[in-house]
Amino acid sequence: MFNLLRMDLYRIKRSPSVYICLAILLSLSALCCWLVWLMETPDGRQTALKMGMFELEELAELEAEGNALADMDLLEMFRDVGMDGGFYCSILGIVVALFVCMDFQSGYIKNIMAAHRNRWTYVVSKVLTAGFVNFLYLLISFGFCLLMNFLSHLVPFTSWNNILFYLAWAWLISTAFTSLIIAICIFTRSAALGILGTILFGSGIIVTFLSYLTNLFHLGQWADYTLYFNMTYGPSVCTGIGDLKVFAIGLVFMALYTAAASIALTRQDI
Repeated sequence: MFNLLRMDLYRIKRSPSVYICLAILLSLSALCCWLVWLMETPDGRQTALKMGMFELEELAELEAEGNALADMDLLEMFRDVGMDGGFYCSILGIVVALFVCMDFQSGYIKNIMAAHRNRWTYVVSKVLTAGFVNFLYLLISFGFCLLMNFLSHLVPFTSWNNILFYLAWAWLISTAFTSLIIAICIFTRSAALGILGTILFGSGIIVTFLSYLTNLFHLGQWADYTLYFNMTYGPSVCTGIGDLKVFAIGLVFMALYTAAASIALTRQDI
């Protein structure tokens, strides 16, 4: 198990998709911070006016509306910029889908299964590798957001306790999401279908559509326990034991999808 995990970590480190997707994630985060600075700060609005992004009348309307950042702190900005809405999970899922499906496309999995007859270790190694990449992505993304805020002075800092609480459950929920993508890739053995599943589930398209249908029959409460809903609307502050349910949801889904992927792999011909 340790050798398999070490091999996966070595391979993911040399995978170009990891760095390309990270660059996309950071670039869009920088773009969002820049647009917020342009629209919500006095200096930014003057710069936007000089760039011709809006007229004097529109500038007056924006100033009359006030500053939308007045009640926002660093953690909320970090969530709005890249985490809520499924963008982060979609980027992470694409990395995982490409990494897992490469084993089938290159025939690498045949060599692994010849040396490791217990196929559960293969799936667990993939989930742990995805969790490691997720951990680095979260730290780098938050550090980048912290740097952008330090340079632009957009919002005040927040409590480290709230930051650590949020990052902990966000890591667990998003890692559980990667276990879903791993299961899809093992079922289909197709990178295209894995990426499609990442977009549909990560962006919440499927959850939103099914929630709309079930709400017609007053049965939409199930959506509160989905990975997408908790990733988007999960708590930023721990106010009681009820806020800890996100950890339980993440653990349950991670175990469920990991078990499903492992069972599917044991029943498939390699």
